[in-house]
Formats: sequence, C-alpha cells, structure tokens
Amino acid sequence: MIMRRRGRPGLIGTAARTAVVAGTAATVAGNVQQRQAAQAEAAEQQAAPEPAAPAAPAAPAAGGLTDELQKLADLKAAGVLTDEEFAAAKAKLLAG
Repeated sequence: MIMRRRGRPGLIGTAARTAVVAGTAATVAGNVQQRQAAQAEAAEQQAAPEPAAPAAPAAPAAGGLTDELQKLADLKAAGVLTDEEFAAAKAKLLAG
C-alpha cells in the first residue's frame, strides 16, 4: 500500500504549480498585448483623415466663364464637390 503525504506539496509539486501559474500568466499577457495592438490598429484606421476636395478655381482662366462653370458642374456630378461647395464656387466665378 502506498502512503500519500498530506499537507504541503513537495518540491516537485511546488515546481509544477509554479510552472502552471507562469505559463498561464504568459498566455494572458500575450493575449492582452494582441488585443491592445488590434485596438490601436483599429483606432488608427478610424482616425485617418479623408482626402481634401480640390479647391475651386479662384478666377476664370483663358477658357472663359462658361468653361469654368462646366468644370465646376463636372466636379459636382463626379461627387468631388458638395452642393454647398458648388454654389460657393459658382457665386465666386459670377462675382469675379
């Protein structure tokens, strides 16, 4: 009959328990680092600024007012200019 020891674990039991605790801590730390890296990457992607829309021409070029208005209309149709930007650029061309 084998006698089992009761009470505190022996040297091998303590070493095994320490190895399990250290392995668990390393795994948890690795998971936390991966999660933080993924969150940082997602935050960078959300914070990326959108490209700025090209500025409307300040004054009509040699092509004339009609050509400049047509260029603005094309930019608006392509979605580069919003309705407000188109109206402001058109007013600037007509006033200047």
